[in-house]
Amino acid sequence: MAKRVYEVWKGSNKFILGGRLIFGPDARSLLVTLLLIIVPIVVFCVFVARHLRHEFSPYNVGYAILVVAIIFTIYVLVLLCLTSARDPGIIPRNSHPPEEEFRYDTSVSMDVGGRQTPSLQFPRTKEEMVNGYTVKVKYCDTCMLYRPPRCSHCSICNNCVERFDHHCPWVGQCIGLRNYRYFFLFVSSATLLCIYVFAMSALYIKVLMDHHGTVWKAMKESPASVVLMAYCFISLWFVGGLTGFHLYLIGTNQTTYENFRYRADSRINVYDRGCLNNFHEVFCTKVKPSRNNFRAFVQEEIHRPPPSPGPREGAGGDDFGADRRPKVEDDLEIGEDLLKISQRRNIDEIDEDIRSRGSNGPPHNTSDADSVLGSDHRAPTIRADARHSSWGRRSGSWEIAPEVFAHSNVTESRSYVTPKEARQ
Repeated sequence: MAKRVYEVWKGSNKFILGGRLIFGPDARSLLVTLLLIIVPIVVFCVFVARHLRHEFSPYNVGYAILVVAIIFTIYVLVLLCLTSARDPGIIPRNSHPPEEEFRYDTSVSMDVGGRQTPSLQFPRTKEEMVNGYTVKVKYCDTCMLYRPPRCSHCSICNNCVERFDHHCPWVGQCIGLRNYRYFFLFVSSATLLCIYVFAMSALYIKVLMDHHGTVWKAMKESPASVVLMAYCFISLWFVGGLTGFHLYLIGTNQTTYENFRYRADSRINVYDRGCLNNFHEVFCTKVKPSRNNFRAFVQEEIHRPPPSPGPREGAGGDDFGADRRPKVEDDLEIGEDLLKISQRRNIDEIDEDIRSRGSNGPPHNTSDADSVLGSDHRAPTIRADARHSSWGRRSGSWEIAPEVFAHSNVTESRSYVTPKEARQ
């Protein structure tokens, strides 16, 4: 049976409801956030808002305090779900590197079986134009793609996310292009909710002071109000400060990632379009649809052969499309054969010299000569004109100078001549 995309997803995300909702790998922290919101509101409704129902005229106007608290809390929870349970802007990863970027670099080679072969190289960066400025984009080895501008790879979710802002552990999700708006609304709404609960709790303390005379007696009468005020005051430092920081980021069209990483570089912000346009971009533009269909069935990919290297610059027309590795191997073998040829000729000259001396002087033991020559007598004779270098078009044909024969050693050296040395 064919599997769905979310069942074979390579990222670290967690899915529920058959791939309809997507969370980060730390989705359990979302339960802590829910408790930090729901528990204080329940305490507020039971111990504070309930007692304020009949404290204002007309008699039942106090119910509005309770209703507003409940509705506003539901609104905050909906924003939390929209932030944490949706695709933040994940870019689907490729199953193979982009073939149009393949290139073979002969200056950087790999040693395979004792022989040097050209290595496959990728340009690590590319340049793109953004608002008239050149921006470098990086290649992601994990997702095998060039990241679009403002995209970054989240090490927690193991995905490349468009307009990556940060990974928020409180919502258990990355904050990116498709959920940043809801994240900011969630944080700012939580700030307003804290202010509302703090104000209503202080109001209840004031009402109790009117009945009991002193603030200490009022606090003893309603300790829940005191706890809620302290809790909201502490929370305001967190969510309130976060709201102010993101207001600054929106006004300057930055992300948290860009602000922390490039703060000291003093580089031009190519994405800044003015304060009003920046706010319009975040709040008044349509949210882009997801690039992923997590419930779609996985399609079998057709395996394609690796791309062949392009033609070498400066080569003849019949070299176009040829494989470089056989050429490298040919040249290595030719270099070895030429060395053996020169050694073989030296061996023949020594043999003749020994025989000529043997005819004029005392006889020599030929076995001594054989022992000196060693295994070189067994070296096969290969004619140099029977082999042609594939590099001949660039470096000329192989020619053996007499000096090579004169200075060659008798003992065979098992070395390989690289194409670069041969050309010199």
